[in-house]
Amino acid sequence: MEKFTGKIWVLGDDIDTDIIIPTEYLALKTVQDMAPYAFSPLRQELAGQIKKGDIIVAGKNFGCGSSREQAPEIIKALGIQCVIAKSFARIFFRNAINNGLLLIENQELHDAVQEGDEITVTVNKAIEHNGNLYKITSLPQNLVDIINAGGLVPAMRRLNGLN
Repeated sequence: MEKFTGKIWVLGDDIDTDIIIPTEYLALKTVQDMAPYAFSPLRQELAGQIKKGDIIVAGKNFGCGSSREQAPEIIKALGIQCVIAKSFARIFFRNAINNGLLLIENQELHDAVQEGDEITVTVNKAIEHNGNLYKITSLPQNLVDIINAGGLVPAMRRLNGLN
C-alpha cells in the first residue's frame, strides 16, 4: 500500500467507539455481522453506503471512548482504506495499527474537503486533493510493516517464518 485513491466520507469531532459500533451489536458472532451497524447512532445508512476503497476523513479525537478492538476491525471490514483525522485517541490508534488499519493525522484536510470528494494518499508522504498537497507525518517502518501485513499477528507470523 504505497499510493491509493478513494472517495471520502466526512465525520466530525469526537467519534467514539460507541458510535463506530454500538454496544448492543457487540454480541453478534462476527465482525462481518456487526459491520452493517457501524456508525448507526450517527448516520443509520452510512455503513451500507461505504464501498471498498473508501476513506474516512474526520475531526479531532477519532476513536475516543472504550478500547474495544472491534471498532477498527469493523472499519476495516467495511473496506475503508484508511482514516484521516485531526487527531486520534491513543488506544484506538494502537488497536487500529494492531488490526492493520492505516491511520493518518492531518490538521488541514478535514476543513478543505466535502463528502464524496476523491483524494489520493501517498503513504508517509502526502495527501492530494483538488491539486493541493497536504504533507503527512511518516509512520515508523515497523508500523507500516504491521499495516501492510494486515495486522500485528500476521506481521509476527511473517517475521517468524510461520506463514
